[in-house]
Amino acid sequence: MTSSSHALLSVFLQHGIDRVFLVPGESYLGILDALYDFPGIDAVTCRHEAGAGFMAVADARLSGRPGVALVSRGPGATNAAIAVHTAQQDAIPLILIVGQVPRADLRREAFQEIDYRRMYGTIAKWVFEATEPAQLAEAAFKAIRLATSGTPGPVLLVIPEDMQQQQVAQPRWRAAEHSSTRPDAATLLELQRRIEAAERPLIVAGGGFEPPGGREALAALAEAWQIPVALSFRRHDVFSNLHPLYAGELGLANPPHQIDAFRQSDLILALGTRFGDVTSQGYSFPDLPSPAQTFVHACADAHMVGLHFAPDFGLVCDPIELARALTPAAKPVLARSRGEWRRRLKEIFEAFAAWPQRQAADGIDFAKVIRSVREQASADAIVCVDAGTFAAPVYRHFGFVPPQRLLSPLSGTMGYGTPAAIAAQLRFPGRQVICMVGDGGFMMTGNEMIAAVERKLPILFILANNGSYASIRIQQELHYPGRVLGTSLFNPDFEQIARAFGMRAQRVVREEEVAGAVAGALAADEPVFIEVRTSLSVTLPERRAD
Repeated sequence: MTSSSHALLSVFLQHGIDRVFLVPGESYLGILDALYDFPGIDAVTCRHEAGAGFMAVADARLSGRPGVALVSRGPGATNAAIAVHTAQQDAIPLILIVGQVPRADLRREAFQEIDYRRMYGTIAKWVFEATEPAQLAEAAFKAIRLATSGTPGPVLLVIPEDMQQQQVAQPRWRAAEHSSTRPDAATLLELQRRIEAAERPLIVAGGGFEPPGGREALAALAEAWQIPVALSFRRHDVFSNLHPLYAGELGLANPPHQIDAFRQSDLILALGTRFGDVTSQGYSFPDLPSPAQTFVHACADAHMVGLHFAPDFGLVCDPIELARALTPAAKPVLARSRGEWRRRLKEIFEAFAAWPQRQAADGIDFAKVIRSVREQASADAIVCVDAGTFAAPVYRHFGFVPPQRLLSPLSGTMGYGTPAAIAAQLRFPGRQVICMVGDGGFMMTGNEMIAAVERKLPILFILANNGSYASIRIQQELHYPGRVLGTSLFNPDFEQIARAFGMRAQRVVREEEVAGAVAGALAADEPVFIEVRTSLSVTLPERRAD
């Protein structure tokens, strides 16, 4: 016999969960006490529940296992809501454990009580509130399976404080991985026939290729059939951006002539992507609801296949296995026009991705900082990017090549960058981790960088300071020109904040200082913070740039 909390944590450990992120709370002290007996589970103490949640989301994306965050009831759980939303939008397996009021006080509007099934029911895959101590281990077991199956996502385990230390049986459960699936032989044969006959095929690849072997399977498929690859929203790291077949990302700022070119495809293989609103350019590419091209949609989640666009082939399957099955053993004979199509898409992308040549009078063009980082980043660097206009040049120009990784919130959530960098360096201590964050996002969760000092994590933090919520300011200037309100920021001395945290820090105000600052920081064996005074004018609509 063992305690209910020990049973829960044992299930986690048996499934490879070796790290949790937490902000302590009295409503789950029983679980916290049990965690003391699990040296194999690293407990990362955070300063805010949003930071803990973001770390768990980033860790899950890198490890492929559920990220786990522990928070207290009421304020703690509401602070963590942003991570639950991010996990749902980004298709990340997250388990959020919430301490709850004692069972006798449930549904009495007790101190800090919330009905989490009502609060999270529309964004979480499953919300379970335990009523008996013996349920904790079973709930943990089910949470792992639900968080990782189909389209991965968040689940909540809500555990009243008076049922965390009772004696229960210790299970020895280990969930078997789901078997990979692929279409039947006749369907595969027909798909290969369609691919061979197509003159202008296009692959749109998504996060389904993130698991081990996925990038290799995608590259092999594209190369065998010589099919250009466009990546779904912010999935830059699943296919080399420098590959001759890379056609770009379907994101927030594609040039119209690029989308027009994509429309001229005669076969679209949408593989491992939900094909949501951003990737589909507001449900305008391809035609809604019935694409003009032969449309193949392959996703592991039956709910997503055909949700928006009616496919000619709707395949509920593992996209990696499908890619392998569609890759021919012998080199196929392809239409000569295929080469012209490939070169055309590549030329459009390269023109769009060319580094900008511009000068700013009001600070450093942050694209120049990103270019310096790109030139000096290691071949396996992990780049963690917060939300904001400073990040746009990363998506447009950086040029990721696997095994480099991009950690960026598909949900556009500010405050993600700093916690993600902490989680990434903890997960891969031997790899280079670079965090880029704006002045707005940094003030939301930047305090989490104290963990980098505490644990001596050699992360490079680069803060873009333009004194503005610039992504909102852009829209404000477009729709209400000259009427600026609420988007300007009065900032502290960021360099001194970093120094107060115990971190090496410097401020860069001239373009010629950038390369040396980045080089020195990347060579350090400790965390380094660089504040860059960046231009606001280069991000604003042209008519307001003066």
